[in-house]
Formats: sequence, C-alpha cells, structure tokens
Amino acid sequence: MTETMVLDLGRTAVITGLKMAAPILIASMISGVVVSIILAATQIQEFTLTFIPKIVAVAVTVLIVGPLMFRLLVDFSRSLLISLPNLVP
Repeated sequence: MTETMVLDLGRTAVITGLKMAAPILIASMISGVVVSIILAATQIQEFTLTFIPKIVAVAVTVLIVGPLMFRLLVDFSRSLLISLPNLVP
C-alpha cells in the first residue's frame, strides 16, 4: 500500500463524509437563521424556540435526501471493498 493509495483513500473518505453531512448542515443553518430573524423581528427572547424548526428541517431533509445519501455511502463502501485486495499486501 503506497502513500498515494492512502492519500487517495483518505481524500475520498473525507469528500464522502462532507457530501453526507452537507445537506443536513445546510438545512439546519438555514432554518436557524430564518427562525433567528423572526425572533429578532418580533423581539421574542426565547432562544429554545429555534430547536423545533431545526429538528423538523433536519427530519424533512433526511427524508428527501436520505436515499441519495445512502446510495453515496453504498457506492463508497462498494468501491472500498472492491479495492481491498489492492490495499492489503
């Protein structure tokens, strides 16, 4: 197993992790900003109100993007298992 193979495997793993986490993080961030703007506009001082919309946004995002994320993870796992004989001497 060469250094190039290790670096390529690590880069692929990091990119796959980012692709898996990005939709959920973006949905949570957008819902948090929208709720914060609404709370600031109405001058409500209760910061625990941001959690329910974030949970709903993340749940909806997982329902919509979940199959694509699962397919991405399966493809990464499949490519890793196929290349396993080349990785282990």
